[in-house]
Amino acid sequence: MKIKQYLMLSVLSLLAAAAFAQTNPVCEALVITGHPAYPPVAWGADGKIVGSSTVLVTAIAQQLQVKKITSIDFGSWQKAQDAIKDGKADIIFGIYKDTARVAYMNYIDPPYMQDPVAIVIRNGDSLKFSEWSDLKGKKGVTNVGESYGSEFDAYIAQNLTVARANGVDKAFEALLSKQADYLIIGRYPGKLEAKKLNILAKVDFLPKNLVYGDMYVAFSKKSKCYGSLQAGFSDGLKKVVSSGTIDGLLDQANKQFYK
Repeated sequence: MKIKQYLMLSVLSLLAAAAFAQTNPVCEALVITGHPAYPPVAWGADGKIVGSSTVLVTAIAQQLQVKKITSIDFGSWQKAQDAIKDGKADIIFGIYKDTARVAYMNYIDPPYMQDPVAIVIRNGDSLKFSEWSDLKGKKGVTNVGESYGSEFDAYIAQNLTVARANGVDKAFEALLSKQADYLIIGRYPGKLEAKKLNILAKVDFLPKNLVYGDMYVAFSKKSKCYGSLQAGFSDGLKKVVSSGTIDGLLDQANKQFYK
């Protein structure tokens, strides 16, 4: 059995016992999207977003009897958010909550996983990092469209110099070419992308995490399906969180990423 099929059946089996708010079809179709370069949470493949979060969201939507679920890679993380803002997509997943996004997204509680965010430096360099203030006076880089929560986003704006690269690969390139002293990236996808780019030996992920970000599923405020699916999605996410299923999804998505 293919990994994707196995994952889907596993989550559907779990959700089958969940008590959903409705049993009749309430939404004919959904367009879903996520980060195109954030494995194992999500990544782009053949014009679609795949990964553990895609499997999770698709399984919940199927349990709620949504007939058609279309995953679309809009080309970048920023463009995925723009698609939600413009109503071109109904759902975005693997997203942090911040003030700007709340203006055009309806977040579903609870968050379904925590995402450790790391500081990455060039192998052989030294950087003392025990608190945010240690980054002052240094040049940072991260991917365009990334948020690390309202508190740290505000700290960046007020205290740090952090450039935005057009893609995770470009962010690593900026670090290795010494355009930046450090890179901010999710620990899980950062290590997978560094391995994929064959640069894992050239970089060092500092052991202390910068922040832990809560990852959510969110609906576009322009989606016609939010009102009818909100309760069901919340119930499904509660079931997944309480069972610890997300860890298995992440592990299997790792295998899918490298198959």
